[in-house]
Amino acid sequence: MKYIAFYKPYGVLTQFTGEEGDRTLSDFNLPKNVYAAGRLDKDSEGLLVLTDDGAFNQKLTNPKSNKEKTYLVQVENIPTEESLQEMRRGLKIQDYTTKPCKARLIDDPGFEERVPPIRERKSIPTAWLEIIIVEGKNRQVRKMTAKIGHPTLRLIRVAIGKLELGNLKQGEWREVSKSDILN
Repeated sequence: MKYIAFYKPYGVLTQFTGEEGDRTLSDFNLPKNVYAAGRLDKDSEGLLVLTDDGAFNQKLTNPKSNKEKTYLVQVENIPTEESLQEMRRGLKIQDYTTKPCKARLIDDPGFEERVPPIRERKSIPTAWLEIIIVEGKNRQVRKMTAKIGHPTLRLIRVAIGKLELGNLKQGEWREVSKSDILN
């Protein structure tokens, strides 16, 4: 069985095929017969696990597994402690309420520039948050930051379970073991 940690760049689909002109996982010389365990939307970047172990894929992605996923998120303006506390308790988004999460302000993590760069406005400051969730609904982190009034400018997943992105650069991958990800 193969287990791959991959740094998915911005603008890449988490699949091997797409429409003409789409960047996909097939652009990165990944091993044959591995598939993404979970998703990262095209506008997000960071850690993606790929595997050919179907049972493991199911265990990792099953919502009942409560596996922590850690994101570093650049947002517009500086959230207050009160708005972060709202997020920690869980937010009503459309027809569901998010599970409690961990959220805190952090210093700029110093990632290499995104291509294309984020939209910057001189009159609006930005801040970085570390957000740890145990679910992963469609665009959930983006919806959560928007709900507290701080739209996401850049979103990077840096950990799944105990596996961390580490020093991988955009588009790079490394083989890992199953035990590097889950106990």
